[in-house]
Amino acid sequence: MPLARTVLDWRQLAKLKSTYVDGLAAQIDPRTGRVHTDFSMANTSTGRLASTEPNLQNIPVRTEEGQRIRHAFIAEPGHVLMSADYSQIELRLLAHLADVPALREAFETGQDIHARTAADIFRLAPGAVDKEARRRAKTINFGIIYGMSAFGLAGRLGIGPGEAREIIDAYFGQYPGIRAAMERLKEEARLQGYVSTSFGRKLWIQDIGAKDPVRRAGAERAAINAPFQGGAAEIIKRAMVRVPKALRDAGLAARMLLQVHDELVLEVPEAEVEATAALVRRVMESVATLRVPLAVEVGTGRSWAVAH
Repeated sequence: MPLARTVLDWRQLAKLKSTYVDGLAAQIDPRTGRVHTDFSMANTSTGRLASTEPNLQNIPVRTEEGQRIRHAFIAEPGHVLMSADYSQIELRLLAHLADVPALREAFETGQDIHARTAADIFRLAPGAVDKEARRRAKTINFGIIYGMSAFGLAGRLGIGPGEAREIIDAYFGQYPGIRAAMERLKEEARLQGYVSTSFGRKLWIQDIGAKDPVRRAGAERAAINAPFQGGAAEIIKRAMVRVPKALRDAGLAARMLLQVHDELVLEVPEAEVEATAALVRRVMESVATLRVPLAVEVGTGRSWAVAH
């Protein structure tokens, strides 16, 4: 209904205005002219940093209206903002942890991982993978990391639960190493009460022994996801430690401003963009050695929206 759509659009815009436009403007420091966030090291079970007052890790990016908020974050004169983002880091950790030669090969050779997955599970020639097949493969690639059920996949793809179950069965049939890795993580959590990241950090899983099947299922999904989110958190933290020192050692004036999960945002003098991008990419891609290569995508622009 046109009226219902208008009301929903108004509510979205009102939320953007109150939370981000008015809210962020009210938190500009009069001394610096900037917004400053607080980061907490211990607010998440996986080890990811949490941003508060304001939460700058929650600036909208999925909608066109939300993306406009990021245009308000701009570099000072003579500088640009640089976004350095780990590409598909959780899927790379999945390929590292699970015995899946096809996924490792895809990452090692720089293939489109979602197109490769679509070709494998839907039995298509590489050139026959269309946008819809790739979209389905992307949804299940990321959904598997979060322990998505057939019901959840059906809702995401707009298909029936039976068809969703067939897709998941085809996925695990093609990549049995992923199912084995997931079952191993759940069993580790049940026996030990925790799972471990690739770097040895323990991630405790509450409710893994709960009698309530709903709580227990939620804990099993957490056990599957924790090593991937936790491992990604450790990799980006390593990068945060090493990038500033590498910049100083190279005599570059760029400053690291912000971390948003798998992304670092820096402010870079215009004359040093090329050298900074090369250094940041080299450092970030070398902070950990996995069975597949790490990859970093770097973008620049006057605003955060353009850089990202």
